Amino acid sequence: MPSPQIGGPEAGSERWRRWLRKIYSQRYLQVMALLGVAWMIIFNYIPMYGIIIAFKEFDIIFPVSQAPWVGLDQFKEFLGDDEVWNVVRNTLGISLIKLIIGFPLPILFALLLNEVRSVLFKKWIQTITYLPHFLSWVILGGILATWLADVGIINKVLLALNFIDTPITYLAEPKYFWTIIITSDIWKELGWSAIIYLAAISSVSTELYEAATIDGAGRTQKMWNITLPSIKGTITILFILAISGVLNSNFDQILVLRNSLNESASNVIDVYVYHTGLADGRYSYATAVGLLKSIIALGLLLGANYITKKMNETSLF
Repeated sequence: MPSPQIGGPEAGSERWRRWLRKIYSQRYLQVMALLGVAWMIIFNYIPMYGIIIAFKEFDIIFPVSQAPWVGLDQFKEFLGDDEVWNVVRNTLGISLIKLIIGFPLPILFALLLNEVRSVLFKKWIQTITYLPHFLSWVILGGILATWLADVGIINKVLLALNFIDTPITYLAEPKYFWTIIITSDIWKELGWSAIIYLAAISSVSTELYEAATIDGAGRTQKMWNITLPSIKGTITILFILAISGVLNSNFDQILVLRNSLNESASNVIDVYVYHTGLADGRYSYATAVGLLKSIIALGLLLGANYITKKMNETSLF
């Protein structure tokens, strides 16, 4: 019997049967995968239909289809709001400082922790630094508010050391707000953010370190010339993702720690959208601002990906 002609209908039919047999043999895995795909479609893609209300004057008591079209009016109103530039300044200021200080610290922490030879001490440090990540900002916000109060532990320590003459209510002073936000965010996420770097470091070949030891390299030289280059790809990917999230400023954290006295320094885009858009029932306006932020974030992601790809040939896509 002649073999099926390459590219002919019989070959195509055979490939189809093989594919069906393969799918059937993996039927349980396929069902599990389909559940994940269905969840993503239902909760990620279908709700994207709601984006159209950014171009409408939507009222919650009427269907979206009946809302009148207003075009780009919501976007123009946002860009023309006198408060916008203060909101953008706060958002970029907090996010960029977090990026400059908070991004390299977990890398440095992972490098130093990797050099610890005592397994027990390393686990103890890891447990202490991971713990704050598992506490919500509602809990940590209450702790910080207590610590930073005029009768809190921080004021007591500073008074005892004669660094200040009178107690300071830190959360009531806008000039301290950025420092509080950035410092507390680093405190909460330092250990957890270092996990992925520790995982990447663990995959570095020990033969490289052994060869460097034979050549007389010290710990710092090994760290700089072996460990860092070996995890360059991981650092690059996380940096790209961090750039794309510059317009996000940890809504939960800021909402818990802000008040009317520090509003000039704490009013970021997410809080602005929440109060101006959602709390006041202006859903079209809130959607327009959120959509504009997402478009800018996409541009930052593509730009950072392109630049890193040109610089070190590492990118997300």
